[in-house]
Amino acid sequence: MKVVVHIDNASRWCAALDNAFPAATVVTSSASAGERQDADYLAAWAPPTWLLTEQTQLKGIINLGAGVDALLASPGLPEGVPIVKLRDAGMAGPMADYVLYGVLHFYRSFDRYARQQRQARWVPQPVTGKADWPVGVLGLGAIGRHVAQTLARAGFPVLGWSRHAKHLDGVDCHHGEEGLDAVLARAQTLVTLLPDTPETRGLLGATRLAQLPEGASLINPGRGALIDEHALLDALGDAQDDAASGHLRGALLDVFNEEPLPAKSPLWRHPRVLITPHMSAPTPLDGAIDQVIGYLHAFEASETFTTVDPATGY
Repeated sequence: MKVVVHIDNASRWCAALDNAFPAATVVTSSASAGERQDADYLAAWAPPTWLLTEQTQLKGIINLGAGVDALLASPGLPEGVPIVKLRDAGMAGPMADYVLYGVLHFYRSFDRYARQQRQARWVPQPVTGKADWPVGVLGLGAIGRHVAQTLARAGFPVLGWSRHAKHLDGVDCHHGEEGLDAVLARAQTLVTLLPDTPETRGLLGATRLAQLPEGASLINPGRGALIDEHALLDALGDAQDDAASGHLRGALLDVFNEEPLPAKSPLWRHPRVLITPHMSAPTPLDGAIDQVIGYLHAFEASETFTTVDPATGY
């Protein structure tokens, strides 16, 4: 068995795979073409087109992350090769921490206090009961489910939305177009954890952002393509006036249509936007390696398991 690994710190992944499969050949994408050729498996995050194109004998591709949009968009992706992806792999906990912080940031008015500090103003803000602060979570996959239930345990009413019907303890689940309308109409804070697919791309444009309650907030640690950034800026209102606000109160954004976010983007300078550099849920190596090892064993044993559907994007 030969495995090619393409990711930052690839040598650490290779060492773990060497230990798990002593008889295998495991090399990084920086190895010579001769060492890389005729691999059985590619374990990679955002592999370059040349790496995909040169591999003609692949039995499987392991995507070293939860999102497969970059992989599926690659023109070098070989047809008919099964693709699997990391599912949670320890990312759900950090993601839940990030989202809970974001919800509390707006719920307890830390955004307003930051603006007041810049103006040397001492104005305590009223605290709304948690029961009156519904949180909408779009996307109820492995990570979305964990986030939704974490928020519910923290005392917030949680409105979950997915493409198909789901049931989660402590979460008011909705699905379909009518379900999305219902979630948007009530969510005081909206969290987006959907995959990047043709159906979800640009999902939150001007019309849907306007469906949120006046003064609602938005948290996006999912995929940048889910949100029309121009429509979001319009919904946030005048960036030149700290005191002014648009339909939306503020946004915490971790992912963007273009990354790194260009310095010229007005999102950097908007007073009601908090930006983080795609760090909400880094992949823990140990959990991810365990999944990769499990996938390789399953591939080699010809077991049946869930693979990515390129048509749906997940």
